[in-house]
Amino acid sequence: MPDLDDTDRRLLRVLQRDATLSTQELAERAGLSASPAWRRVRRMTEDGVIAAQVVLVPPRALGLSALAYVQVSLLDHREETIAAFDRFVQAEDQVVECATITGASDYLLKIVAEDAEGLERFLMRRLLATGIIRATVTNFVLRQTKYTTALPV
Repeated sequence: MPDLDDTDRRLLRVLQRDATLSTQELAERAGLSASPAWRRVRRMTEDGVIAAQVVLVPPRALGLSALAYVQVSLLDHREETIAAFDRFVQAEDQVVECATITGASDYLLKIVAEDAEGLERFLMRRLLATGIIRATVTNFVLRQTKYTTALPV
């Protein structure tokens, strides 16, 4: 891991809140002048500390009001099955997160849909239709009390 000093961490905290700031605004908020701020951001990008700058779109702004976490257990753990599941997840835009997990299930998916019926369609016609799923457990999100992409720096 690259060695980050307090100034690097200040820059990262500011960028995680708003990556659209101009270099001048970023520098001011982090207590620097523009040139050193730009050099530090460039170095952290080259070092892989900053992987990408993206736009966050609230799901509801696109009519996606249903959010669920789905635990998935595969039929088996053969290499072909795992590869097929990984390809499926990568190809499906409604799956916004996927993690291999410990415990009774193999994966945890975060899925967005227009509504409950849209989620059911996705589960029945897309996910379970792969033929490689042994079981799923779906948890509907009733209300999200915290959402952030910012990491503690």
